[in-house]
Amino acid sequence: MNIILFGPPGAGKGTQAKLVCNKFELDHISTGDILRNEISKSSKLGLAAKEIIDSGYLVSDEIIIDIIKIRLSENKKNNTNFLLDGFPRSINQANLLSKIMSELEIDLNAAILIDVEQPVLINRILNRKNTEGRIDDSEEVLASRLKVYYDQTAPLIQFYKDLNLLKWVNGVGEINDINQQINSIMEQL
Repeated sequence: MNIILFGPPGAGKGTQAKLVCNKFELDHISTGDILRNEISKSSKLGLAAKEIIDSGYLVSDEIIIDIIKIRLSENKKNNTNFLLDGFPRSINQANLLSKIMSELEIDLNAAILIDVEQPVLINRILNRKNTEGRIDDSEEVLASRLKVYYDQTAPLIQFYKDLNLLKWVNGVGEINDINQQINSIMEQL
């Protein structure tokens, strides 16, 4: 079972991805975690990505697609199912992902949207900044990230709906309640 988990910044994708991956024994592929790891190592990729992320923009499709292709090839070789956390983030990335998956003969079972209204997102992210100290959670960067989400990522809702892969989850409420919604979807796949 291979799924995409997506939604706006602050929707709880990372939290839910970890819970779902543990329960269903999926490989958690988070481009954000991969990039933050590269940034912490000050690798060439990390330094390039840091400048882009700190400005509130998305890292280039070329960089992300290279990362994803390597990981999905490993999953195919190891016969491991996966959850893509926060990827793809644009129609172009979704098309590139479809191409890679087709080449690797990997099927996508669902694209699960964690939907949260903007005022709730803003509250969550500003709280996360205070509790986790994430640099990319400033108000200025947040405004840019939300604009990028609504301009570039939100069109994926219709994209996956047209492919009959979209599953919707209400991302407002207790973590366990949201997780139960996702688990119910996963159990039906």
